[in-house]
Amino acid sequence: MLPSLHSVTPTGLQDQLKAWGEPVFRCNQVLDWLYRKRVGSLEEMYNCPKALRQRLGDAYRFALPRCQQVQGSADTTRKYLWRLEDGALVESVLIPANPALYGEASDRHTLCVSTQVGCAYGCRFCASGLDGWKRNLEVHEIVGQLLAIEIHCREELSEGQDRKVNNLVIMGMGEPMANYDNLMKALDIINAPWGCHIGARKITLSTSGLAPQIEQLASQPHQYRLAISLHGATDEVRSRIMPVNRKYPLPTLMQACESYVRAKGKMITFEYILIEGVNDGDDQIQPLARWAQQLHAKVNLIPYNHVEGLRWKRPDVATQETFLQGLLQLGVKATLRREKGHDIDAACGQLRLKVEREEHPQGHPS
Repeated sequence: MLPSLHSVTPTGLQDQLKAWGEPVFRCNQVLDWLYRKRVGSLEEMYNCPKALRQRLGDAYRFALPRCQQVQGSADTTRKYLWRLEDGALVESVLIPANPALYGEASDRHTLCVSTQVGCAYGCRFCASGLDGWKRNLEVHEIVGQLLAIEIHCREELSEGQDRKVNNLVIMGMGEPMANYDNLMKALDIINAPWGCHIGARKITLSTSGLAPQIEQLASQPHQYRLAISLHGATDEVRSRIMPVNRKYPLPTLMQACESYVRAKGKMITFEYILIEGVNDGDDQIQPLARWAQQLHAKVNLIPYNHVEGLRWKRPDVATQETFLQGLLQLGVKATLRREKGHDIDAACGQLRLKVEREEHPQGHPS
């Protein structure tokens, strides 16, 4: 299979263009079409010679994800279902910012992208892994979600705006750190001035707790933000709903988080989905506060988003508020996010699962 044009580095593209006898400026010209003008096909690169476009098409795949379905909600959160080249489905969610979501101004948008088809980590409350893990996303499939969203939303931009997405969170389908190498290459393109040019401080990586990869992230040069999908403040509770905790229990995970904080000097976020009768009790407040204080971490509380076929429920509003106030009274920086997109199957993997089961009613694709 041909390499994807959206995964080639400037050096690699320069070398190929040089071999074809093309002038040096063609490299920047092609990159400008791909990442600033965000074209949907080679034919749109109108100031590149037809012969060059033909050569690029013969040497590379131009394979942005194809939009299968869009669900929008009353609060303007939108979920996109993408069809990839092999027929696999993945999701992205475009979220309008509010003060409870990482503190951006209300006219900015955050895009949540996926890194795998399915998930192997089996968090008990999550739809992403219900049909198991299929494969890692390639570099161009991660980058392509961002580019495809920008193309889809192009007509919505106000005068003077050149992009829809201001912030990126790697929190969609799959465990991002389990696809570490492809993710880092994709983020290099997304972060680079010649690429999508989204600053590292506007990119947040989430993990369910892969301690070795957190250590790797601490040692790489970019200032990406880190969020931990914690969801339990004691090993007993966390292991019940997150099998990864058996391999990397909380002391091991927190040691890796300390390495990240020391290396980057940045606050991390604990993502904590509140699940009725599982992790929403008073017994979790103090241990969660201790971990947060130890790491100077922020806690982002998220009421559970129901997934069809799973028994979990979100706590009532009073329980949510009690949990939040308990953390605040202990001096923890904490917010309670009213989950956006509750009416659009916005829990990770939920829309993809529904469509796959509609397409394959007698069984699921392998």
